[in-house]
Amino acid sequence: MKFYESGDSSKPVIFLFPGTCCLYSSFEHVLDRLHPYFYTVTVSYDGFDPNEKTEFYSMEDECEKIELEIKKKYGGRIKAAYGCSLGGSFVSLLIQRKRIHIDHGIIGSSDMDEAGRLVAKIKSSMVVPFMYKMIHTGALPKLMQKKLNKTDEVKKELYNGFLNMFGIGKGGNPWITKQSIYNQFYSDLVTKVQHGIDVPGTTIHVFYATKMGKKYEKRYCTYFKNPDIRRHNMQHEELFCCHSAEWVKEVKKSVEGDR
Repeated sequence: MKFYESGDSSKPVIFLFPGTCCLYSSFEHVLDRLHPYFYTVTVSYDGFDPNEKTEFYSMEDECEKIELEIKKKYGGRIKAAYGCSLGGSFVSLLIQRKRIHIDHGIIGSSDMDEAGRLVAKIKSSMVVPFMYKMIHTGALPKLMQKKLNKTDEVKKELYNGFLNMFGIGKGGNPWITKQSIYNQFYSDLVTKVQHGIDVPGTTIHVFYATKMGKKYEKRYCTYFKNPDIRRHNMQHEELFCCHSAEWVKEVKKSVEGDR
């Protein structure tokens, strides 16, 4: 695991957590806009970093390494953390474990899916072949690419923004193993997030993409006590992928208050 720091170190620290099978570089398009307000630390998970030979083992194992970094470098406390999709699970787990302190935890339209071990094994085994090939080659399957080419420009912008998080069209990531992909999917499904998370001094903000469906708002209110739900008439992570200026403003308002 690596941590990529950038910006003015005198500014408040924000940790950035990538989504499933995504690299730290998925945050490149927002860093310059964040730097006037934050010192950014982008987390690069084990098994998904191009500069080391590691393998993703479990959510708990990654949390321990993140907590150690925050204790060592930032005195055990940071101003904010944004979790993109899977990253939202990391932010939730870090807050509930109470081994470090995060003033503002921001959940980025995460689905927060959970499953029993058997179902998690089946789901993970099914997704690995498809994800492995796509991530290794850096290209969509031909049939999916043909469908994408036929979509209207609005949808194409959304899909391309989402695919950019996975590094599609950037040459592929041959160092990522099938085991890392499997372990990340499986561990995310079986690692339980507590209900009613409520930590003194921590505010949890949720960027709720309403087009995902009402069940997700209910889910957020189950996992977090009194979350600050910020609704956007968008799809999953559309705000982050396709509207970087608006996303940064929303992050800033979450941390500083609506002023």
